[in-house]
Amino acid sequence: MAPPTTSDPLVPLLDLPGVRDAVAEVRSGLAELHNHPVNRRGWAATAAEAQIRAARASAALDGARLDTPVDDPITDPVLAGAVRAAEEIGKLLGTWHSAPLQALARLHLVAAADLVPDERRTGELGRPNASAEVSARLALLADLVAGGTRVPAPVLVAVVHGELLTLEPFPSANGVVARAAARLTAIVTGLDQKGLAVPEVGHLRNRSAYREAAAGFASGTPEGLTKWILHCCAQWGTGIREGHSIADARA
Repeated sequence: MAPPTTSDPLVPLLDLPGVRDAVAEVRSGLAELHNHPVNRRGWAATAAEAQIRAARASAALDGARLDTPVDDPITDPVLAGAVRAAEEIGKLLGTWHSAPLQALARLHLVAAADLVPDERRTGELGRPNASAEVSARLALLADLVAGGTRVPAPVLVAVVHGELLTLEPFPSANGVVARAAARLTAIVTGLDQKGLAVPEVGHLRNRSAYREAAAGFASGTPEGLTKWILHCCAQWGTGIREGHSIADARA
C-alpha cells in the first residue's frame, strides 16, 4: 500500500480511472440483492448459505479440495480453517472497528489452527511477523479500519483485502485471513451488512486475474492499484449474482 499523501491516505484512490463508477455499480447491485423479496422476509438463510460458499471458495483459492459433499465431515485443514474464520466473523463485528489487530489475530488463530504443529502453536497462531515494516503497515491498516478513512466501503474493502493478501503478515493462512477480513469489513461498513453476496466465488472463478491484480496492488503503482480495485469491484458483481441465485432457490 502506498504511503499516506493526505490526511486520508485512501482519498487519491477515488481519482483512479473507473473507480467511482465501479463503486457506484457495487452499491447499486447490493441494494438490489438486499431488496430481493426472499431477503426482505428471511435474509438469515441466504446469509448462512452465502457464508458457506464464501468459505469454500476462499479455501479453494489456497489449495483446498472441494470434491467432497458439503455435508461430509471436513478433513482438509485449509477448508476447516476457512469455515472457522467465516463462523468467527459474526463474533468480531464490534472488535473489528475498535481493535482491528486483535480481530486479525483471532482470525488467524482459527484459520491456521490445523496448519501449525502443536509445538509451534503458541508462537505462531495469531502472531504476525514482528518486523518493523509489517508492524507499521498493520498499524496503518488498523487506523483505516478504525475510522481513519472516509472513502466508499468498496475501496476500503479492496484495500484491506489487498494489503493482508500481499503483505502476508502471518506464517500461514494469509489468503483465508485476508478474504475473511474483507468480508468482515464489508459487513461492518454496511456495504453488505447482512453478508448476502459471495465475491469470493468471483475471485475463485477468475483465479489467474486475482493473482495478477494482487501483484498490481503490491506494486503500489497507480496502474496496479486501479487494476486491483476494479478487479475487486467486478467480483462483487459475480458475488451479487451468486447471492441472487441463493435467494431465487428459496423463492
